[in-house]
Amino acid sequence: MKARPHVLVVTGKLDRGGTELHLLQLLPRLRACELDIAVFALRAGGVLTAALRAAGVPVIEGTRWRGVLGVCAAALHLLLVLLTRRPHIVHCFLPEAYVVGGLCTAWWPRLRRVMSRRSLNHYQARYPGIRLLERLLHRRMHAVLGNSAAVLTQLRAEGVDERRLLLIYNGIDVARRDRATDRVAARARLGIDQAALVGVTVANLIPYKGHADLLAALALARAALPAGSVWFCVGRDDGPGSALRAQAATCGVADLLRWVGEQDDVVDYLACADIGVLPSHEEGFSNAVLEGMAAGLPMVVTAVGGNAEAVVDGDCGLVVPARMPAALAAAIVALAGDPERRRTLGARAQARICERFTLDACVARYAELYRSLIRYP
Repeated sequence: MKARPHVLVVTGKLDRGGTELHLLQLLPRLRACELDIAVFALRAGGVLTAALRAAGVPVIEGTRWRGVLGVCAAALHLLLVLLTRRPHIVHCFLPEAYVVGGLCTAWWPRLRRVMSRRSLNHYQARYPGIRLLERLLHRRMHAVLGNSAAVLTQLRAEGVDERRLLLIYNGIDVARRDRATDRVAARARLGIDQAALVGVTVANLIPYKGHADLLAALALARAALPAGSVWFCVGRDDGPGSALRAQAATCGVADLLRWVGEQDDVVDYLACADIGVLPSHEEGFSNAVLEGMAAGLPMVVTAVGGNAEAVVDGDCGLVVPARMPAALAAAIVALAGDPERRRTLGARAQARICERFTLDACVARYAELYRSLIRYP
């Protein structure tokens, strides 16, 4: 009888973000599937490290150093971990981890190598050296994963062999959604009037997430929104927070907005909302969109990456062009003035999650991939 497949997941820093939260949901369940899973984080000190360990997933941290010295130190530490733990499979998530982990393992004997691309490849234009390295490393991978058809299209264009490509969508824990709090209680906890129109955007404050477009859209929509409307912006400030607050004041929408920062759990914010919006300029496949759909929200999303693969325009939400605040404003106004349509789209969104994007289906796809790599050397 063969040993349980031992998988070492390599990622950057375990701070709160889409990929990291995906791993927090996924990896404990994979361990329950008789897979030996551990994580190597290139940089130490991530806020999700303790949560992963509490869920039974061993986490090995690299270094707190930054820059070239930090990368070299993390690479040496990873090589030591490979020598001592002898994993069957190394699975790299996100570009930095792919470059470091890929170079450390590319010619490691009998090791199965997997890469997950979870965003569009726009970053390659800013870092041409990474673009070249990734294309070289693609040839050494046994499997290359994308979390949307849009991501797979780009991987094909980068020369990845079709036989090694695999689409695995993100998944939502439907049982957790069923245990979610109700709207009345959530609004009471957050101090929101029960009759107010509430919108929510869950995304870290990063320029490509499109918060500036959201503020411009809210300024255009303001006259059509009911008095007392509230918009929650949930997410860590990665730099542009001050500029966004200044823009909100200039646009005359500062009183609408609640900048609540990074949250351990967004359940109350989703439960109390009437509309969800993700105005991003680029996206692989957003967990935030799926979470909003699972909470029964009609989501307004931009037509980038996998957004339109999750949200079927006019059926379970609305899809608008990116970087067009006027189109975003029109969608917000249309939903704000039509409660019945919001309920219909939200119910269909929940049904779509149950049909296409459950965590159970996602876990099963990963588990079968890992077992197949061990089974067929």
